[in-house]
Amino acid sequence: MDLALQQLAATLRRLGQHFPADTSEQQHYLPRQVEGTALGANVGWTTGFWTGLMWLAYELSGQPQFAQAARAQTASFAHRLQAGRDLDHHDLGFLYLLSHVAADQLCALPGARSTALAAADRLLGRFLPGAGVIQAWGRLDDPHEHGRTIIDCLMNLPLLHWAARVSGERRYTEVARIHTLRTREHLVRTDGATYHTYFFDTLRGTPLRPSTHQGWSDDSCWARGQAWALYGFALNHRHLPDLDLLDTACHIADYFLARLPPDRIALWDLSLPVDSNEPRDSSACAIAACGLFDLAAQLPAGPRQQHYRQAAIDLLGALQKLCAARMPQAGGLLLHGTYHRQIGLGVDECTLWGDYYYLEALARWQHGWQSYDSRPLRAHASAAAQSPQQTVPAACAS
Repeated sequence: MDLALQQLAATLRRLGQHFPADTSEQQHYLPRQVEGTALGANVGWTTGFWTGLMWLAYELSGQPQFAQAARAQTASFAHRLQAGRDLDHHDLGFLYLLSHVAADQLCALPGARSTALAAADRLLGRFLPGAGVIQAWGRLDDPHEHGRTIIDCLMNLPLLHWAARVSGERRYTEVARIHTLRTREHLVRTDGATYHTYFFDTLRGTPLRPSTHQGWSDDSCWARGQAWALYGFALNHRHLPDLDLLDTACHIADYFLARLPPDRIALWDLSLPVDSNEPRDSSACAIAACGLFDLAAQLPAGPRQQHYRQAAIDLLGALQKLCAARMPQAGGLLLHGTYHRQIGLGVDECTLWGDYYYLEALARWQHGWQSYDSRPLRAHASAAAQSPQQTVPAACAS
């Protein structure tokens, strides 16, 4: 963890106020470059992981440099939401759980809670009642994306559960419940493998067909998608305990773990032979480690719990041994990630999400870290106004 925090601090100094790209280039992060936007602008689906790293690093270390960077970045997410910039997708959870919900929980940052609630409303607006799912990508009238959901969306649903707790309105959790059930019914296969994406008829709700966007084939098992499913069902179980989602998470975990190479670092698609020399995806293992820690924390004490906790520790150990960046010139924390193998994007590089979940896994292992949506809500508003020095740490205060 000390090494990761040092590496992160060095990367922050190099990037300054710029958001990094989704992945490194030769293990080094450069400012994000998207046509039509300023260098290092807050666009894309992954910027929340960079801000999430800042908040998490501050929580773990107490270093003001991380809090100051996190505050500045969090403000940019509020501006992004107000402008509606690049938000026609389901990844509002990744963006606003790790920025504004984190800021609300850690610092009671003024405006953070209301902005996160507005983001939850926007995510809620992507729900297709006829299909019973949240549409993953594109405008809701996009003929190519209409009715498509993806396994990753489970990871964004905690934003809705958090909004339900804050607002007292069940509509957020009801949408999350319906989407989770549809995902389990149609995207999880009987052997525990998952489909990456699935199309539904948006009027009749008829399941149409599975597909993939980043996997080897429509019926293969994309490694990162399997990890999203493992962690996503575990996270949602905390809010929907009556659905028995832990059994689903265990089934998915068993499939993931059984298809790892001997060194425990997943190939980018679990359907590929482990000796195929295809690229690895360390980020899938970092996500899975977090999911396994969360899964074990919710299981009753006993051999089953010990099995999944030890599996998480083993994955984290393999990542530390084989993938943790150690050279000073490396800008990321976790080497050997793969973004999109089929188009040659971010292959054998650091990834923002891989870095974030690697640090989170370390925090879960060493400190029993819990996700922001599952923590008791922080005292707010009037208490903060009466005693700002006790409620808001100095590094987070305006």
